[in-house]
Amino acid sequence: MTPLKKTSPPAAMPGSKRRVLVDVFKFLIVMAALGWLISNGTRQLGYNWQWYRVPQYIVATIDGQAAAGPLIQGLQITIRITAISLLLAFVFGLSSALMRLSRSFLARSIARAYLEIIRNTPLLVQLFFIYFVLGPVLDISGFTSAVLALSLFEGAYASEIFRAGIVSIQRGQWEAAFSIGLNTYQAYRFIILPQALRRILPPLTSQAISLIKDSALVSTIAIYDLTMRGQTIIAETFLVFEIWFTVAAIYLSITMLLSAAVSYMEKRLKLEAY
Repeated sequence: MTPLKKTSPPAAMPGSKRRVLVDVFKFLIVMAALGWLISNGTRQLGYNWQWYRVPQYIVATIDGQAAAGPLIQGLQITIRITAISLLLAFVFGLSSALMRLSRSFLARSIARAYLEIIRNTPLLVQLFFIYFVLGPVLDISGFTSAVLALSLFEGAYASEIFRAGIVSIQRGQWEAAFSIGLNTYQAYRFIILPQALRRILPPLTSQAISLIKDSALVSTIAIYDLTMRGQTIIAETFLVFEIWFTVAAIYLSITMLLSAAVSYMEKRLKLEAY
């Protein structure tokens, strides 16, 4: 019997680098045009740009030593909220997806009710409900309320991503797992979920990026995250454009780093598949 040859990963398409350079050039042109429009508009408003005052809110100097400025302090809170919420969102999403695929009517009903309630109400309303209603009753802090609201909201959307990835796996994979003596839990852990992960990684990345952006809403319940710090600085200094541009750039940097990391993971998974 002739042994199967291991296929090599597909080579890069010719001219792909040139297309990338063209796309980067187009992006720079668009950004230059946008910068010109903003500069021209603020000039007509008589706005006096003071970018030289912004660095002190990123890196402060205390007793001659560099320390995190207010924006970095807010960023640290944002990262903490996002990291914990992302982990819990994946737990809620995977759990509810498995409950929807189970044979138990009660489990399917609970998962369905969770998805319908969370996906059909605004995140801001959920945040206020948990903070102002459940918070005093359960004696939970604002930070915990923010994490719970974000994780429940994003978990509802992650649930459909997990479910779609699991359902996309061929029935023969289940039959093969059961034929070698695996139970349902082992089949999920060793056979189904590893294959589904390759398919659901891109949409899960989009959901993680959405979570980072949605975390800005926690400023409405007095959590001093990046957005709230920016609002506080603007109220004190009136550096409206400079601070909001800086805050937006920080959010953009985080999402781009996350996208790059997941893109690297996708390439590694593809290479391992060959």
